[in-house]
Amino acid sequence: QVQLVESGGGSVQPGGSLRLSCVASNYDIRAKCMGWFRRRTGTEREAVASIDTGGGVKYYDDSVKSRFTISQDNARNTVLLIMNNLKPEDTGMYYCAARGRTYGTTCSVAGGSLGYEYWGQGTQVTVSS
Repeated sequence: QVQLVESGGGSVQPGGSLRLSCVASNYDIRAKCMGWFRRRTGTEREAVASIDTGGGVKYYDDSVKSRFTISQDNARNTVLLIMNNLKPEDTGMYYCAARGRTYGTTCSVAGGSLGYEYWGQGTQVTVSS
């Protein structure tokens, strides 16, 4: 069955960095929408970054733009999320998700979790001094 496995979470101080990794098994990430989502305490799950792995177009939520970078490694069937200048409000559980591309739509974070069919178990990110 399809598996998405996240890793790389941890505890860092404000201003620190983390590198999250999502490895897909039994699923080819090429020409897909791959997204990173987070759930912070007291809030609903939100999309923070996504990538169209067919054309390489990337999308970011305004709260993480210029600090987070999403990328793909087709050889390793992996999607990465590089997080810099972390803030306490970035604390939460981070999830990787995957879906097929739909004709006439994009992989934009504005679509939220709509259509995402495969999800990982999540990796915890804590930013605290």
